Amino acid sequence: MARMHTRRRGSSGSDKPSADEPPEWSDVDPEDIEDRVVELAEQGYDPSQIGMTLRDEGVTGTPVPDVKLATGKKISEILEENDATAEVPEDLRNLMERAVRLREHVRQNPQDAQNKRALQNTEAKVRRLVDYYRGDELEPDFTYTPDFAAELLEDLE
Repeated sequence: MARMHTRRRGSSGSDKPSADEPPEWSDVDPEDIEDRVVELAEQGYDPSQIGMTLRDEGVTGTPVPDVKLATGKKISEILEENDATAEVPEDLRNLMERAVRLREHVRQNPQDAQNKRALQNTEAKVRRLVDYYRGDELEPDFTYTPDFAAELLEDLE
């Protein structure tokens, strides 16, 4: 969802290089990678943080450039198989955190029209993501409310 609420053009950035197999220098056992992914998830890491940790630190000192190439599964698939997924998807939780922070800011600064608009845009994104995830990763009757988001984020911390 890049640049949805502006008149500017879309997002641009680099793409991952296409590769069919992991590099020769990365010869880590896929089972070791899966164990490390589950271990990091139990420590409270998000899937994106797990990927960066494996890239930087690796497993037994050997970095893992791409978990999917090394294991044949995405990090989220590994977490689902081992029942280590979070109750709310990471992207939705991050947007909810932002909405809660913006709501608190707007409550303290009622004249800040720019951040009122940012709050509206953020909550619109949250509602769209809730619609997307409803039924699969969220309860079928899940609805977003600012109070519920604040409670949920307090429980997760």
